Amino acid sequence: MRPEVLYPLFKPVDTLKGVGPRLKPALERLVGGHVVDLLWHLPAAAVDRRHQCKIAEAEHGALCTLTVRISQHIKPSSPTRPYRILCEDETGTLVLTFFRAHSDYLLKTLPEGELRVVSGTVEHYSGEIQMTHPDHVVKVEDIDSVLKLEPIYPLTQGLSQKVLAKAIHGALAQTSELAEWHDPALMAKHGWSGWHESLLKAHNPQETTDIDMLAPARQRLAYDELLANQLALALVRLGMRKTKGHPTKGDGALRQKVLDALPFTLTGSQLKALGDVISDMESDHRMLRLLQGDVGSGKTVVALLAMLAAIETGAQAVMMAPTEILARQHLKTIEPLAEAAGVKVALLTGRDKGKTREALLENLKSGTIQIAVGTHALFQDDVAFQNLRLAVIDEQHRFGVHQRLELAAKGQAVDVLVMTATPIPRTLMLTAYGDMDVSRLVEKPAGRLPVKTSVMPSGKLGSVAEGISRKLDEGARVYWVCPLVEESEKLDLAAAEDRFKDLKKMFGDRVGLVHGRMKGKDKDAVMAAFKAGTIDILVATTVIEVGVDVPEATVMVIEHAERFGLAQLHQLRGRIGRGHGASSCLLVYQTPLGEVAQKRLKIMRETEDGFVIAEEDLKLRGAGEVLGTRQSGLPQFRMADLEAHKALLTTASDDAKVILNGDADLKTPRGQALRTLLYLFERDAAIKYLRSG
Repeated sequence: MRPEVLYPLFKPVDTLKGVGPRLKPALERLVGGHVVDLLWHLPAAAVDRRHQCKIAEAEHGALCTLTVRISQHIKPSSPTRPYRILCEDETGTLVLTFFRAHSDYLLKTLPEGELRVVSGTVEHYSGEIQMTHPDHVVKVEDIDSVLKLEPIYPLTQGLSQKVLAKAIHGALAQTSELAEWHDPALMAKHGWSGWHESLLKAHNPQETTDIDMLAPARQRLAYDELLANQLALALVRLGMRKTKGHPTKGDGALRQKVLDALPFTLTGSQLKALGDVISDMESDHRMLRLLQGDVGSGKTVVALLAMLAAIETGAQAVMMAPTEILARQHLKTIEPLAEAAGVKVALLTGRDKGKTREALLENLKSGTIQIAVGTHALFQDDVAFQNLRLAVIDEQHRFGVHQRLELAAKGQAVDVLVMTATPIPRTLMLTAYGDMDVSRLVEKPAGRLPVKTSVMPSGKLGSVAEGISRKLDEGARVYWVCPLVEESEKLDLAAAEDRFKDLKKMFGDRVGLVHGRMKGKDKDAVMAAFKAGTIDILVATTVIEVGVDVPEATVMVIEHAERFGLAQLHQLRGRIGRGHGASSCLLVYQTPLGEVAQKRLKIMRETEDGFVIAEEDLKLRGAGEVLGTRQSGLPQFRMADLEAHKALLTTASDDAKVILNGDADLKTPRGQALRTLLYLFERDAAIKYLRSG
């Protein structure tokens, strides 16, 4: 149960004074639906209103706070003319200008003959000193409410700074000091104050430096968020560790048969990763390991050998992929090798219906099928295994953690191996996969040549077609990737279809088209034709991003390359350079190029190292966009910035381990305070792990 001290913070935003049905949707859109969400919405900048001056000293374009006497209201002669109010001090006259004004309101707020403090931007216009729609108008006794650094918050449609600031101050009024969850030595080292004081300081900057990411109050709040994340992951891991695993010790016979059948020897990093996985499986703890390897580094073979280790003990294994294309790709790699070892493999996808599906399910339940390869269909309730011992999940970031746990629940104490070809920067590794051990494949298989990458403006597309014609004569196959139009799948499709028509005019039936809206079997048919060589040019949207393996494809053209993220460009380029021939990738961009897009294309030209690319991507875009966070199961941080607070993340990771080593049930006074922290950042699921033991 959430502690009582937090109840006011988890009330709906419309329980705050002044937040009614009109404002509620805008606030929910901007920050979320609870009072606490407003606390995490920190200022992005600050306006300094401390500069007081006399009217005669007020420079054009300056932000000034002036004390003036209201001398005369001049109502407009027509509704299109401004309402003017003359004000003065001992040095001159200031004209306050209001458009579409309510005269009653202005007469009440700025009564003639009285002193008022006005703050806003001064303009010199037609020989007058003017201020249009002052930002603040207050009585002289309230001047301190204006003479300060005013925080400026990110906004959304339907919200003004004034209204949002009022709502945030209402939220701050609901807060009180909470029992301290941080180590006093750490707080002293960084000069941090308590949670409540830090929150007030972050929302009420005294100096412009207080807005900085590394200001003590901001650092403290970022660390709270990072520690909640790391502690939650560590608790999930502890929960996994508490459930005893089944030591899986095969005799190596099936693995040897596959190693003998392989047309190549394993790379050093494949052997090391396999060693890590096998030693995890043989221990009496459940395995939860991430196998990270760039495109084409040989993860599938490592996964197959791990699955065979389970099958050697009479158990079953399963491999799950996010798309049917990828599942079929894995099947194609695994099946001939498994056959060499006499192991039965089957594919299960959402496409299987009726009697075919029933027979598959029966064979899984009886243990006749030893390895199941499939998509989300493997999660379904009616899918049962005789003795599932190992689950391999590919491209984990496409699934949530709960789905990983659902699949593992299909057996008892199932070992889990997660794979990704998306290189993940170390900081993101910690926030998303802090509950896992990690192995990395850093070598490419022997004989693979580097891909030559060049960049070209879209105005020269004509010469690209000529170059492709030459490559086709040499026996090459070509991917032509069309732009991604995020806002509209229809536009996406139209771009691909137009390009397909253009290329078809030039190359006839040698051109095929594949896109996300096609039916699965139609997609498979086009892909099969491309693989077989009956189609030489494949026009595609990004459905080919993951898992398509055509070693003969050695040329890739990516149109509107400036619209793609670095990680995605890297994934796409990874579709070529998979055979023994030299490959080339052409990034075609639309001018003018923005600064970030320029940097992206430069990085793509300079390196093929996925891990370097991932780190650069994080620098350019921030964690929120790397991997497309919304669908990635990655946490979205509100106050922590993974680039700016990189060192704090490492500290939080270490701190979480130390905390749980000394107080695994969070029972001590600090442990109880840390439970409050987990509830504060809505990491309730981790607390369930704690309670259930």
